[in-house]
Amino acid sequence: MPIAASAQKQYFLPTGEPSTEEKDKPMIEVYLPKQELANGCAVVLCPGGAMRWLSWESDVVKMAAFLNKHGIAAIGLRYHLNHAPMAQGLKMPQMVDVTHPDRFPQADANPMHDDHGDSIIRLAALDAQAAIRMAREHAEEWHISKDKIGFLGFSAGGGVAIAATMTADIMERPDFVCTNFGPSLMPVNITQDAPPLLIMTRADHPNVAAGLVALFMEWKEAGANAELHIYGDGKGPYELMPETGETTTEMWGTQMLQWLKAKGFLNKR
Repeated sequence: MPIAASAQKQYFLPTGEPSTEEKDKPMIEVYLPKQELANGCAVVLCPGGAMRWLSWESDVVKMAAFLNKHGIAAIGLRYHLNHAPMAQGLKMPQMVDVTHPDRFPQADANPMHDDHGDSIIRLAALDAQAAIRMAREHAEEWHISKDKIGFLGFSAGGGVAIAATMTADIMERPDFVCTNFGPSLMPVNITQDAPPLLIMTRADHPNVAAGLVALFMEWKEAGANAELHIYGDGKGPYELMPETGETTTEMWGTQMLQWLKAKGFLNKR
């Protein structure tokens, strides 16, 4: 498995605010596979980091190398982050295990809503939508298909991808959504024509697993397509890991590729 990849292109996104320092401006980094391998699929990578930092090396750089190896273009997204000081005296949220997804109405697994934090999630969702739009605008240049562009979100990045999907217009709507360890951070409203959803999580992770089961149920109750993998062992949040046969968790990357292939996103144009 390749260890890392180098971005070929960088673009600032139009959702950046003029007062934002350049290093914090929303942007994408584009990692393209060799042209002879390209199958037209592109994945916008939304890294984790609790909405306060970005796990760029593991969730973007290493993941991009893995995707490129399989002919998939990777688009790393640097989205808006919450730089406000942590509020003092906050109580730890109630821990909800996987058996109680009903504790998260509309699959909202955000443990601590506040106006500023919610505004950052909405801005990050706009960044993710802008990344999808830019990918479609550059589809010919980047050798990708306009109908094979989706999200892979890690941890908080999964929440960003889901929030973006909920409010996207036609040009910004992903063709698929994959979330790895990342529940919704806002209430969802799913329609029957929602894009296919792949969920990966670990059973014993409090709040996250229950939130993702709730998300799966929302998708299914709407009549949309969804698949859920709940692993019973291993560690998380999940990074790419060697497939040793010692855990089921380590297979998540291969299983995601199989899901994309089964849905027709990896077929050669």
